[in-house]
Amino acid sequence: MIKYINKTVDYLKDKGFEQPEIGIILGTGLGQLPSHLETIAEVSYNHIPHFPTATVEFHKGKLIFGKLAGKKVIVMQGRFHIYEGYTLQDVTYPVRVMEKLGINTLLVSNAAGAINLDFKKGELMLIDDHINLQGSSPLAFQGVEALGERFADMSAPYNLEINAKIKDIAKRNNITLHEGVYASVVGPQLETRAEYRMLKLIGADAVGMSTVPEIIVANHLNLKAAAVSVLTDECDPDNLKPVDIQEIIAMANKAEPDMITIFKELIETL
Repeated sequence: MIKYINKTVDYLKDKGFEQPEIGIILGTGLGQLPSHLETIAEVSYNHIPHFPTATVEFHKGKLIFGKLAGKKVIVMQGRFHIYEGYTLQDVTYPVRVMEKLGINTLLVSNAAGAINLDFKKGELMLIDDHINLQGSSPLAFQGVEALGERFADMSAPYNLEINAKIKDIAKRNNITLHEGVYASVVGPQLETRAEYRMLKLIGADAVGMSTVPEIIVANHLNLKAAAVSVLTDECDPDNLKPVDIQEIIAMANKAEPDMITIFKELIETL
């Protein structure tokens, strides 16, 4: 993997990806942040050596390098999931590449379902902690110790200082921002009523199909990390209706301006 990472990094450096400070992973319906960038370089995933390719139709597949709020950032416009057939090592490969390029902070967004029924669709949730229900770990492979400590500490996977800044930004901008626990499942099917009840019992406030692998690897690489979910649907097992994926995307689009405000103002302070 080290050989692959080095080849990917060399390719991106040749394309102008020089000394980024912050990596940003954009989730479902959250693809407009790059329009706020002063773009320096961009590359389609399928042109990058050893890089996976996004196969979900509403995920674009570009790596964009530019300036945002005075900082050099790399934005992943579209992410990877294990439900696409990728391994957890594939899903997290871009995090390792961004770290090798020089980032010290990783910011992640996603779309999630609200398990906590005090939370409403269209609102945001700052992830305070997570539950990994994806059945494995992105660190569970031979030779991982060459890339970082095998037994990565996860006592505080989401940076407390950054989370405090995010909460302050939301308060100043009158943005509704909950704080809670995110459960990451495999997907791509949505949950049953019994599964939603189980998730509530084990302490989840929201559920999605991403983010946790990237956060684990960020901690493995000693990156500061933070993540925010857009709550796109309410997962009430007693009043469950068939999921409308287009409505979920529309809800993510509705909440996107608030997410962009938080990320832009946060980056100014990092």
